[in-house]
Amino acid sequence: MENIVSVENLNLWYGDNQALKNININMYKHKITALIGPSGCGKSTFLRVINRMNDLIDSVHIEGKVKVDNEDIYAKGVDVVSVRKKVGMVFQKPNPFPKSIFENIAYAPRVHGMVSKKEEEDLVERALKGAGLWDEVKDSLHEPGTSLSGGQQQRLCIARAIAVKPEVILMDEPTSALDPISTEKIEALMLELKKNYSIITVTHNMQQASRIADYTAFFHLGDLVEYDETESIFLNPKEKRTEDYITGRFG
Repeated sequence: MENIVSVENLNLWYGDNQALKNININMYKHKITALIGPSGCGKSTFLRVINRMNDLIDSVHIEGKVKVDNEDIYAKGVDVVSVRKKVGMVFQKPNPFPKSIFENIAYAPRVHGMVSKKEEEDLVERALKGAGLWDEVKDSLHEPGTSLSGGQQQRLCIARAIAVKPEVILMDEPTSALDPISTEKIEALMLELKKNYSIITVTHNMQQASRIADYTAFFHLGDLVEYDETESIFLNPKEKRTEDYITGRFG
């Protein structure tokens, strides 16, 4: 299996507080990797390392190597914009831009110079179809993205992420603000998307991890305690802390 993200000896501090401790992990192409663990254990911090979103926080200090598709994204001279083009992000709460549905998707590819004016319509249609939203919005592309339901807004955000043709899509609890029907649609979409993208998702929902993830990583107090195929993590964990978390003894 081919690595898409490789992390070596990663340590991260917020000021004096160490949030990630010596993390080593390889995540694979065209797989869904779930990051699980109690609140405050480092999952979302780790996710944000992969597209350098922690750069936006002044007190953060990072050591170690993080490679995306064999490029060390923390090496000197790396263009952060190109990293974020390669690594898309979908947040917990749907956050469409205060623009039309069409503009939500066309904006970033236009800024990156990826499309001409006449290619935009095709790109928007392709991204919306990829996010399973086209049939629901094709007659209202010039309505505001914020006019959609919560589940539709989240799929719009996924369409926006795939419009710039990333290699990796990061998802930070993408269904925690959604109802069960919308959650089911997003999960089905994630399984479809992994044919073309590699997905790394943070989830508090263990059933969700067991349903959709090929691999699962369990974090606790900044440590990566255990990482394996999802079935092994849930049915035959090697570490006592993993077993205690999965069986609900803490968390």
